Amino acid sequence: MKKHNYSAGPCILPQEVFEKSAQAVLNFNNSDLSLLEISHRSKDFVAVMEEARALVLELLGLEGKGYQALFLQGGASLEFLMVPYNLMKVDGKAAYLDTGTWANNAIKEAKLFGETVVVASSKEQNYNHIPTEYTIPADASYFHCTSNNTIFGTQMKTFPKTTVPVVCDMSSDIFSRSMDFSQFDLIYAGAQKNMGAAGTTLVVVKEEILGKSGRAIPSILDYEKHIKAESMYNTPAVFAVYTCLLTLQWLKKQGGIAAIEKVNEAKAALLYNEIDNNSMFKGTAAVADRSSMNATFLLENPELQESFDKMWKEAGISGITGHRSVGGYRASMYNALPLESVQALVDVMKEFETLYSTQSQLAE
Repeated sequence: MKKHNYSAGPCILPQEVFEKSAQAVLNFNNSDLSLLEISHRSKDFVAVMEEARALVLELLGLEGKGYQALFLQGGASLEFLMVPYNLMKVDGKAAYLDTGTWANNAIKEAKLFGETVVVASSKEQNYNHIPTEYTIPADASYFHCTSNNTIFGTQMKTFPKTTVPVVCDMSSDIFSRSMDFSQFDLIYAGAQKNMGAAGTTLVVVKEEILGKSGRAIPSILDYEKHIKAESMYNTPAVFAVYTCLLTLQWLKKQGGIAAIEKVNEAKAALLYNEIDNNSMFKGTAAVADRSSMNATFLLENPELQESFDKMWKEAGISGITGHRSVGGYRASMYNALPLESVQALVDVMKEFETLYSTQSQLAE
């Protein structure tokens, strides 16, 4: 039986991506060579990199608008460092919105480079909502935010208007919903949630914001160097980039971001409706800020955890155990997760309520 994969990352990918990438490992482009052994500067792989970078800009609606797409390494965690290295001016400052673990980690790195203003934080409430009342300093080199908080199940639905460059970590919801991506000057995202295999990181940057920090930047950390080298400054993660290309091709065939957004909204609505109406469960994130990618919820009666865990595992469901910071459960509904998988989880939740609601009431 095929598993219903809710893993938070690395995560589910389209079946055709698994099949095509597996074939490429054995025989890439009918060359009788593996994707893993050909030169990254060969004609075949250069074509992969070029198409992947072009597809990123096409799907985001950023073609011809002064942006460059890069496939780098080091995960979003290295971008926590690269962003201030490239953008924070010497003796300058940067503004950060603290909405979760990864935002907090980005703040720690920025503090190594200069004044780091945390404009707002929901840390004291265990990051259960997105702060809205804050002011971004007009003299900041940039404003940094995290669009979706995988661990805590919150998501920014709108973004502030500001005159300073806006940087966004979109690791867990990139390509999942329609928006004006030109409102961001730099976007970065680890590939392993909505885009491909772990090992590469997408960076989309508006070239005009670069080269203004006033500091010397090591070459491997310099966005301008990577742009000039067309994402080939060092040997790229060829398999990860190839799976990104296949996933982007799949997304385009689905109708692009606008089409997949409708599917994602249907999945989220189905699961959140069950969480809200099932007497055995409760959500952890503020309703207005609930993520369409990561739904976090708890059992009303924690003593029934073993029973519920047994039921969802027997139903072929995988990867819904919550992060230790929140506990309970986390269902990650990335682009490739079909609606049928969400229905499978909802069916288990309904059955669980039928079997145990009376027992739970008696225990109270």
